[in-house]
Amino acid sequence: MSVTPEAGPSIGESILPTDLPARSLGWTLPQPYFNSPEIYRLDVERLWRTGWLFAGHSCEIPRTGDYFLVEVDVDSILVVRGESGAIHAMHNVCRHRGSLICDEPCGHVAKLVCPYHQWAYGLDGRLLAWRGMQPDVKKEDFPLLAVHVEEVEGLIFISLAARPLPFDAARACFGPLARPQGFRRAKVAKCVDYEVKANWKVVWENNRECYHCNVNHPQYIKANFDHFNADDTTPKIRQEMSTVVRRSEEKWSADGLAATHTETGMTRFPDAEHGIWFSANRTPLVDGWVSETMDGRQVAPLMGDYRDTDVGTLRMRALPNFWNHSSCDHGVSTRLLPAGPQLTRIRVWWLVDEKAEEGRDYELSKLMPFWQLTSEQDWVICERQQKGINSSAYQPGPYSSFKEYNVEGFVRWYLEMLKRSA
Repeated sequence: MSVTPEAGPSIGESILPTDLPARSLGWTLPQPYFNSPEIYRLDVERLWRTGWLFAGHSCEIPRTGDYFLVEVDVDSILVVRGESGAIHAMHNVCRHRGSLICDEPCGHVAKLVCPYHQWAYGLDGRLLAWRGMQPDVKKEDFPLLAVHVEEVEGLIFISLAARPLPFDAARACFGPLARPQGFRRAKVAKCVDYEVKANWKVVWENNRECYHCNVNHPQYIKANFDHFNADDTTPKIRQEMSTVVRRSEEKWSADGLAATHTETGMTRFPDAEHGIWFSANRTPLVDGWVSETMDGRQVAPLMGDYRDTDVGTLRMRALPNFWNHSSCDHGVSTRLLPAGPQLTRIRVWWLVDEKAEEGRDYELSKLMPFWQLTSEQDWVICERQQKGINSSAYQPGPYSSFKEYNVEGFVRWYLEMLKRSA
């Protein structure tokens, strides 16, 4: 859905339980939103513990008993493949005296056994055994605390909310576009973890604009059209994009692979007015590029249902912590997790077809650089911006209506979510 630039939320003292700095429409947020411990705690409670969070990929836990952990602020969440293929999510906290059960970030278990006093739980969280407990205490009263979990086309989302928002609309959005990519039939070729010394909102604001791309992302701009906007798109660029869009429609409309974002500039997201936190689209690459690689060439076997390299790029995003860019031969997922007012933990995955073998079918040296460089360029930008925001000289500045409409949309969404979750 599109963002309406003229309409935005206001912050009222009667709505929020704390005095928050007011923001001028079309201007950046005041300093405390990026470095205040109190506002960070509010973010965690109002957004991170109420919305849907991207956790990881189902291909990471293919067998019964495979698990991985997700650390959301102080909460350790265990995501495990249970019996009959079901995916379960639960707090990684023993119901006895609160010890963490799993220490390793991922692994394989037959059952979940607390290392402190050996309380044992099933893969679905049921308490199975407890040594030395009195008979008048019932096992069924002490399961691991469940976390809501949804899986759509190989993407796993969790919610820490007692009553989470409905997931149906997100499933309907992601499902048809992600299905041909074949994430359920993929494997992780590589993942890289980062600690970015910046508030999570700084990272998202950077993601929501390409104003910075021409100077800071020399690899990215060779492959994509979205760094052009209404103020700098020439007739030549419009013709080039029209050509690849028309080819896409002629080849792929019947298969549902035609481009859905057919204009220069970034697709408009999020939609604060309607509370839209998810978005997906297929968009064409520059003519001659079939993959987001350093030279635009295919570097791994085709993924999923693709039978041709010319399928553009799949883009998916979900607030507050996920975006994905996928080409015909690989997908790249990015997950944010809050770790403090000025610290964000980020993981980036590179995924390929499950049958692809490193050294035979692909080389990491060709698969990774495009998005590794682009990501790491962004982390440098975000850390530099955070340092500047912390300065006593920082004052809010105006957004460009040509190039930062999505940053304005993100800020509106953020403020609206604070109000709606009050």
